[in-house]
Amino acid sequence: MNQHRPKPETAPTNRRTVLKAAAGAVAMTPYFAWSPRSLADEIADDKINIGLIGAGGMGRGNLNSAKQWLNLVAIADADSSRAQQANDQFSGGKAAMHSDYRKVLERDDIKVVHIATPDHWHTKPLIEALYAGKDVYCEKPLTLTIDEGKLIRKVQKETGRIVQVGTQQRSTFDKFTKAMAIVNEGRLGKIHRVQAAIGGAPTSGALPVAAPPEALDWDLWLGPAPKVDYRRSENGKQSNGHYEFRWWYEYSGGKLTDWGAHHVDICNWALKLNGQTEGPVSIGGTSEHPVEYKDGKPAQIDRYNTATAFQFKVAYPGGTEMIIRNDTRNGVLIEGEKGRIFVSRGNLSGKPVEDLADNPLPEDAISKVYKGLPIEHNERRAHWFNFLHCHREGLEPISDVHTHMEMLNVCHLAGISARLDRELKWDNATEQIVGDEQANSMLARPYREGYEIEMG
Repeated sequence: MNQHRPKPETAPTNRRTVLKAAAGAVAMTPYFAWSPRSLADEIADDKINIGLIGAGGMGRGNLNSAKQWLNLVAIADADSSRAQQANDQFSGGKAAMHSDYRKVLERDDIKVVHIATPDHWHTKPLIEALYAGKDVYCEKPLTLTIDEGKLIRKVQKETGRIVQVGTQQRSTFDKFTKAMAIVNEGRLGKIHRVQAAIGGAPTSGALPVAAPPEALDWDLWLGPAPKVDYRRSENGKQSNGHYEFRWWYEYSGGKLTDWGAHHVDICNWALKLNGQTEGPVSIGGTSEHPVEYKDGKPAQIDRYNTATAFQFKVAYPGGTEMIIRNDTRNGVLIEGEKGRIFVSRGNLSGKPVEDLADNPLPEDAISKVYKGLPIEHNERRAHWFNFLHCHREGLEPISDVHTHMEMLNVCHLAGISARLDRELKWDNATEQIVGDEQANSMLARPYREGYEIEMG
């Protein structure tokens, strides 16, 4: 943990009141009832200059959650219309707008950057931001490949910068964080099975080549990815850009890295909290794609190509297994020798949850799984507060890059297994696929010339 700045003192009576509310409540209530001034108020008194890289729906939604603490001074996006929307919404049109994100990183008055680009554009600006001395809130999934994750972890350790990943379920205190507290207090016993149900993905018909929107620099949007034509359906609802990028392996990993980055994260968090810290040894299963795959590559290039249906089993030492599937109720199921719980964005249930009425969690149960960090707000807003607090104090945030990549490796391996249609053996110590040269070649992807990562 990077602690190059002092951690603030928090009044013990206030802390106990907050933690008791978080541990016991089924529906969260505002924590400000216990104090006229909070740490969040302190940040709001001295707003932090931020640069936004990627001004689509996720970028603007995130800034809307954190706007009380932020002063948006620069925006970079390959689509000038999206940059203008963000500028008008959050800066009254006063922020500088760029197509080249490096202009944002050059500014000395910006210490915090939010990256909300498509997935294939996460790693390059993130690493360059760290070298530029910025702390970063980056949307999930953090990478397009496993090898990108190795590089990010290396650079984060080297620079000591603060990186928060946008897996905000870790800051959902009445659902996911509370579920982790139940696990951490031993209420489930040894876990023998976790399940991430993440839903399936859509299909498309053949998408014709089309002219990109006038405001979109398509070549820049592609960036590190191979140069291809822009495609869009006649009704304009399906394309290979903007929101729909997630249904193309060239830019994303489909549902496996979209919802998977949320729910597999909770599964992995539960295992680690329960002392089951060894990584997976194999992953395999079944999947369906809307196109044929040959040697791990789609045979058709004019339509969505990520897995639409799947069921994978991830095996761990000692017999524990993780199931990743599309065909049942969205959420996370955690099964242990003493009981099981189900948690989703709308539900936390199971006998161990019911038992809390007579045997409540200790007052510090939430704090222990939340790294002892301040607990204010809930869900996405709390996640942003956690990041900005850690930025000010030099602390490791709740969604750090190292635990994120531990679980994202599983999601990426599922995607490789799906495209090759075979089980993979995994050496977690070396982060290599065992005895499969073709599969190992898919741990990385080449960057298009002119879009390589600028190291150092």
